[in-house]
Amino acid sequence: MSKIDSLKPIVALCKRRGFVYPGSEIYGGFANTYSYGPYGAELKKNVKDLFWKTFVHEREDMVGIDGPILLHPQAWKASGHLEGFNDALIDCKDCKSRFRVDHLIEDVLGKEVVGMSLSDMTLFVKEKGIHCPKCGSKNFTDARTFNLMFHTPMSKTGGEEVAYLRPETAQAIFLDYKNIIDTMRVKIPFGIAQIGKAFRNEITPGNFIFRVIEFEQMEIEYFIEEKNWEKTFTDWLSCMHNWCALIGLDPNKVHEKEHSKEELSHYSKRTVDIVYDFPFGRSELYGIAYRTDFDLKRHAEFSKVPLEYTNPETKERFIPHVVEPTFGVDRTILALLCNAYDEETLENGEMRTVLHFSPKIAPVKCAVFPLMKKEALVEKAREVYLLLKKHWNTEYDEGGAIGRRYRRQDELGTPYCITIDFETLENQTVTIRDRDTLKQKRVAIGDLVPVVQEHLQLDL
Repeated sequence: MSKIDSLKPIVALCKRRGFVYPGSEIYGGFANTYSYGPYGAELKKNVKDLFWKTFVHEREDMVGIDGPILLHPQAWKASGHLEGFNDALIDCKDCKSRFRVDHLIEDVLGKEVVGMSLSDMTLFVKEKGIHCPKCGSKNFTDARTFNLMFHTPMSKTGGEEVAYLRPETAQAIFLDYKNIIDTMRVKIPFGIAQIGKAFRNEITPGNFIFRVIEFEQMEIEYFIEEKNWEKTFTDWLSCMHNWCALIGLDPNKVHEKEHSKEELSHYSKRTVDIVYDFPFGRSELYGIAYRTDFDLKRHAEFSKVPLEYTNPETKERFIPHVVEPTFGVDRTILALLCNAYDEETLENGEMRTVLHFSPKIAPVKCAVFPLMKKEALVEKAREVYLLLKKHWNTEYDEGGAIGRRYRRQDELGTPYCITIDFETLENQTVTIRDRDTLKQKRVAIGDLVPVVQEHLQLDL
């Protein structure tokens, strides 16, 4: 398969099985937007819940917020987004397609473009005779900058009349930093976590949900003293690798990419990307940045509100520095789908498509089947189904041959399938089938909940 085609079976499964749908499909679609279907929504919720449990509930040095998407416009001036949050774009004059010019150049050079001016980019495209990827023309406009923030008019009169949809969740945390200091019993070092939507009006390469204009982030701003930034950075980078293992990503496909000095954002002194081997190539999954005290200093300057922290013991006052671990929700979902997807040939020669999800994030934990559509079997199967459904997301299925029902659950990544047969009616035991090993064993109905909990390491 080509790099792009290798995503096709995953995209097809997502549509067929209700993980991800194209956005606004009945109107012919709306580019770079997607809906999460019933199973995708469950998978996404499980990832976010596990993130919150891992990084907020299980730690003593973390609190969480849920900040607004619309922030005061001055916040984006302070953060540098109005001035510096831009892409370099170029248009094909013949087919009217628009591209990021740095991506066109990178395809020729085979490496990232760093520090090239707009005029240099324009000259490079013309001198190298770069073709339009859509129509093959060499007839391009000059390169120009384009701010990536969506903006919307405000109905109020006076003052700022334009608001922006946030392109990142970080600034909402910085704006509430003082409220957290004033209302919560936090001491440096401490972190603030947030899960929320962000929006970027950028050209996307079409790699499914890898880069979309509306996306979700799980982000942490960890406030520290400057002298401790290197150790804190290393500790959080280790935590991010532990997270990758927790959700079941193959460690052989997870790598680190250090940003060069030229690649660093204006606020960052050090940035490391955690990259993943997607079918279309090795690309950024997560990132961690040492933002220094840039953000709090800028917001203090623009708002005229002091944002210093006072050490309760030494009474020293200082602006905290920040280490920022960032986790993209949508890229996590794509990595999990790519990591879990498999096409296997069974001993009988039959092919099965299976998603080997970790039970911690699998959208469905158990499925319950009556062996046949007999009244007694159906009644007992419904009883077992309702028992398990009190604890975990469980499905009931009585349609079609038992083998076909197994295949449906394999495609969903369901770890356990539980079958009620005629022996169940005699001795109150059921058959449990393991998704990965395909092994089956008998378990008493009375032991079913603790057995599932133990084997799948699930919370009750």
